[in-house]
Order: sequence, then C-alpha cells, then structure tokens
Amino acid sequence: MAPLPDRDELLALFDADERALEPRVAEGRPYEFDGPLMRIEFRAAGLVRAPADLGVDGPPLEALIRRQVEHFAARGLPLEWKTYAGDRPDSLVPLLLASGFEPGPIEAIMVAASAELAAAAPPPGVTVRDADADEFAAIAGLLGEVWSTDHGWVAAELATLRETHGDGLRVLVAESGGELVSAAWTTMRPGERFAGLWGGSTRPDHRRRGIYRALVAARASVAHAQGVPFLRVDASEMSRPVLEALGFIQLTTTTPYVWSP
Repeated sequence: MAPLPDRDELLALFDADERALEPRVAEGRPYEFDGPLMRIEFRAAGLVRAPADLGVDGPPLEALIRRQVEHFAARGLPLEWKTYAGDRPDSLVPLLLASGFEPGPIEAIMVAASAELAAAAPPPGVTVRDADADEFAAIAGLLGEVWSTDHGWVAAELATLRETHGDGLRVLVAESGGELVSAAWTTMRPGERFAGLWGGSTRPDHRRRGIYRALVAARASVAHAQGVPFLRVDASEMSRPVLEALGFIQLTTTTPYVWSP
C-alpha cells in the first residue's frame, strides 16, 4: 500500500479539492460569488468559502467582509467564515474580529489514506449498518441528546445530501439492544480525492468502547471501495487522539468565525 504523500503535497491536494470555489460545492443550495469569495445560503445560516489567499487587503478586504455581513444580516441569518491556518492575508482574522465575528473552537484537519486505515470491528453487542432515509429524524434526535442542543436540521441536511450526492453519501449507525447509540456519515464528490467524515456522535453511556473507531474504519472501507484515496476529518480534541491511533496525521487547523445578527 502506498504511503501518504508528504505534507506539502497533501496540503496542495486538499486546497485544490476542499477549498475549490465551484457551483457543485454548494450542493444544490443558493450561492453566489463576491470577488474571491463564494457565499452559500443554508436553511439556518450562511457560509463563506474562501481560497487560501484572498488576494486583497486593507480597505478592499474590509469592504469585502462588510458586504458578507450585510448580505446575511438582510436575511436574518448568522454567517460562518471558516478560516485555516496559513490563510492570507495575515490581517484577515483581526478584521473579522473587528467586524463582530466570534471565533469557534479550533479543530484539527486530520487526514489518512483510506486503503491504509486499520480495521476496527465494533464491540460485542454493537452492530454497524447503513441507515435508511426514514431514520434521519432519529439520527437528528440522537445528536440532539448527545449535545443537548436542537439538531433537527440534521435530518433535512442528510436528506439534501442524499439528493445531491446519491451514492456519494453513506450514513452509518451503530445499534445496541435495538437502539441507536451512534451515527456518522461520509460524503464523496466525483473526481475529488478526499472523503469527508462527519458526525460520529455517541451516547455517553456507550463511549470508550471503540464505537467511534469502528465507524471511522467502516467509512474508510466505503471510501476505498469507491476509489477515494484520502479521508479528512475536522477533529475536536476529544476525537483527535483516536484518529491518530488509527493512522491519521494532522494536516492543518481550522477555526470558524461566526457573525450573528
């Protein structure tokens, strides 16, 4: 099995695929371009996608940020501007903060080769299987319980991804005693080299049993079977050590900056 490319080459591949500003990344949602940016309108929030180098600074950058705020403020929507370590210009983050954006938790972008990921079976008494579309509401309910927040939007989001991605979306659940105890999904776009691993939320009384590890391994198998060579995860501090033990490396970090009306 071929090893991962070196970090610089892998980062270049990541930027080319994951930071592309193309209509298909809007995944069926309203979008438009504003100079170097692409803004996408979700049901409950706006998202700004930006290249690694915006190519503007000073007053033009201030005006660019202000236009995004005004655009989503007129719609009564919060706005997330996702930044990555090394983004240019260096003034971007200070200007976002000065414009009223608040930083969210820093996450590590972890990557691995789908063919090389260590196999990990679920613990005894736990079954990992594909979820049906009629289970999306139950998955949203599970995430709401785990995080003590309203995750009702997840059901609609998964339905949209099913419509736009087809076989490029695989939703997996872990089941124990007839109950859903964890859920996760992977997204893959034709021609792109990174499968995104999302979710992986597990009920507290079933944690530290290897369920998250098994869901990661199962999604790696799905990606490898579809010819997608690499995996990416936006990892919290809780999941990062598990991913490292499975063979993931940290490629970079990402921090969301959120403006709320």
